[in-house]
Amino acid sequence: MGANQSIPKITSQDRAILDLKLQRDKVKQYQKQIQFILNREHEIAKEHLAAGRKDRALIALRRRKYQEGLLAKTDGQLENLEQLVSTIEFSLVEVSVLHGLKQGNDVLKAIHAEMNLESVEKLLEETAEAREYQREVGDMLANNLSLDEEDAVQTELAQLQQEAVRSPPHLHICLS
Repeated sequence: MGANQSIPKITSQDRAILDLKLQRDKVKQYQKQIQFILNREHEIAKEHLAAGRKDRALIALRRRKYQEGLLAKTDGQLENLEQLVSTIEFSLVEVSVLHGLKQGNDVLKAIHAEMNLESVEKLLEETAEAREYQREVGDMLANNLSLDEEDAVQTELAQLQQEAVRSPPHLHICLS
């Protein structure tokens, strides 16, 4: 029982999405490092300025500005990665919908193949013949009844018609 468990298959699309998400996580980690460096360079600049070393404070602020540029670039890369992941995931949904539509279309074709015009026409003819036969049986029975029996049948028919008007029957038509 345990040996036959199905293991989910990892597709190339799954692998691509995972790789992109891993890259996104690495970029976020890199952003944290840059943010730490930015804060540290700011503190270094303040320390140098407090110690009267303006030139060293200026160098720390320049390095900080460079790190800010890197942070801005990583923001752009992060946005691109997230858009790409979203695009791929949405495309996979579209493929799934397309597959569902194709299956639905195939089912409709199969149903239409079973229900061709010839078989429908034949069924309608058989139904009309059955109605005609029923009418003939009804006529024969009506002719063999006495006048009192015919009056009773007509009265019962009128009662059934009144009941039908009050609560219409639910018709279920099944074509097979």
